Order: sequence, then C-alpha cells, then structure tokens
Amino acid sequence: MTEPEQLPEEVLALIFCHLSLPDRAAAARVCRAWAAAATCSAVWHDTNISCDCEREGMVLPYLSSCLDHIHNLRLEFEPSRKPSRQVATELLTALAGCTPGLRGLCLECRGEKPLFDAGRDVLDAVHAICSTARALRHLDLRCLPFTLDDTLVLQVARGCPELRSLFLNNCTLVNSVGPGAVLELLEACPRLCTLGLHLASLSHTALEVLAAPDRAPFSLLALRCACPEDARAPPLPNEAWAALRHRHPGLAVEVELEPALPAESVTRVLQPAMPVAALHLCLSGDTVGSVRFAALYYAATLHVLEVRTTASAELDASLELLAARCPGLRGVHCFCVVRPSVLHAFRAHCPRLRSYTLKLRREPHPWRPTLVE
Repeated sequence: MTEPEQLPEEVLALIFCHLSLPDRAAAARVCRAWAAAATCSAVWHDTNISCDCEREGMVLPYLSSCLDHIHNLRLEFEPSRKPSRQVATELLTALAGCTPGLRGLCLECRGEKPLFDAGRDVLDAVHAICSTARALRHLDLRCLPFTLDDTLVLQVARGCPELRSLFLNNCTLVNSVGPGAVLELLEACPRLCTLGLHLASLSHTALEVLAAPDRAPFSLLALRCACPEDARAPPLPNEAWAALRHRHPGLAVEVELEPALPAESVTRVLQPAMPVAALHLCLSGDTVGSVRFAALYYAATLHVLEVRTTASAELDASLELLAARCPGLRGVHCFCVVRPSVLHAFRAHCPRLRSYTLKLRREPHPWRPTLVE
C-alpha cells in the first residue's frame, strides 16, 4: 500500500476538499506533504464554512495562510449568537484585505432571527469586502436577515465593476434599497445578468436600462413582494416588460408574493408580458385568481409553482387549468390538500414534471416533495 505522504498532491487536495476545517487542520499536521496539500489553492478555491460547526478560536488561525486562495465562499453563521457572528465578521474583515480577493460570496444565517437593529457589524464587513474585492462577481445576501440599504448597493456599484449576480431579496420587514441606487448599480455594472430585489427597489426606468440595445444579455430577475414598501410600489407597465422580454428572449423572472401584499396589488405586480418562470404564492387574499392568471399568461415560461393557501374547490379547478396549459412545469408544490383529479392532471399534462407536493389527505408536517422517476 502506498504511504500517505507519497500520494500525489492533486489526489490529496481532492480528498481534503471534502473535509471540515478541524479535519483539514488535523491533516495538515500529519507531514509536510499533507500540509502543502491541505493549504493549496485547489482545496480552498470553493469553500464552505460554518461558524457554528467549527471549534471556537480555530477558524481564523487555521485560515490565515489560506485566505488568499479562497475565491468563492459560502459562509454560515447564527446572527443571534454573538460568538458565531463575531467569527463571521472577523473572517469577512480578514478576507477584505486579501489579494486578488473574492470572486463569489454567499452569506447564510441560521437559527433564531436576531434583534431588529442587529447586524451592523456583519454589514460593515460586507461593505469592506465590496470596497476592495474588485474582482467580485457574485454576491448573495438572500439569507441575511438584516435591513439592506442604498449605502450598501452604492458601495457595490463603486467597488465591484465585474459583478455578474447580486441578490438583495432577503426576508426583511423593511426595504431600504431605493430605485435610484439600483439605477446607479445597473450603470456601474454593465455585465450584471442576475438580480434579486424587493419589488419597491425596481422602477420603470430600470427596466428601460436593462432593455437598452447595448446591454449585455440579462438572464434572471428575482422579485420579492413582502413588505409595506412593496405594496405601495408604483406598477411596472406591461409595455416595459414586453420590451425587456423582446430584448432578452432568455430572461426568466421569479416572483414571490407574500401576505403583506394586498389582493388589489397582485394585479399590479403580475403582468401578462412578464416571462415568469417561478411563482411563489403565499397570499392572505385571493390565490385562485393568481393561479388562473398564471395559467392564462405564463404557459410558455412557467417552470415552478408554489402555493400556500387553504383548500377549496375553486383552487383545485384553477390548478387543473394550470396543469392543462403549462406543459413545461417541472415542479408544483401546493401546501394544502387537493382532490385526486389535480394530481392526475399534472401527471398527465406535464411530461417534464420532476417533483411535486400534492397531498390528497392531511398529513403531519413537514410535507416532503415526491420525486418523479
């Protein structure tokens, strides 16, 4: 059997990629060959770190010699726990001083939601990264439960000209990102092709900028409608959506409609020309009308539907209509009991269906999706 230290470095690096930080640290202490492999760039190029799973006090010391090799980071932490938040903040601050810096950053919060005014330390660290990481291409803040604002967006616009994707559509009760900051972002980042926003952050002018003839191909727009500002946002005209769709034929729009959006606002958000690929409905008002609207206008684009509402004969009928008109559906998830004909309709009319949550009787939660073989 080959001695461990004689294995090629590329083989060791492939193995070490799958180890946790404590295990990588232990491997690095075995011998010089393992230490070199455990700290090489191939191991750290794409890195996942959990500030709750790793031992306290060992994250930064072990990473000090590897920070320059981290290009894409997915960082999990628990913001309501001070030690976890502190480790995350220190790590982000250290990464802000690295050269050439991050290419991709995804922050994910776990555990209980923190106090309303918490998170300033984390956001300051994100600011620091955006001011120095000129090569940053992907920034995902969807799972950051803090209020994001214009200052952050403008920092991204000034510091990250190579940005390709930005997600700001997080679960917060307050949206403080205004349309003006988004316009500056679009002007400063001409290669941006994926954008996630709260509805109130998007404007008619922004759609016109994205539809400009010299704009790079735009592929995904994710819209979340979940706070009072979204409910008061002015409607985006159907003509603007039609122009944007014509300019970018491959554009997909994802829409999340939450209970904060009143029934009368739904008709202002959903427009016939929107190329909606994913529709998530969790409304306090009329859900049936939204499902029927999707069946009528999104038959060529809709891939995923999620519905959270109460069971009714009208809802079942609208779901059957959707199944008949949307053969491209790949996932349908309804979190209320439906009649058997609804399940039969989706199985019969949607050949691309890959998973579904369609329960014929009440079961204990959580409901798990059924995979289509």
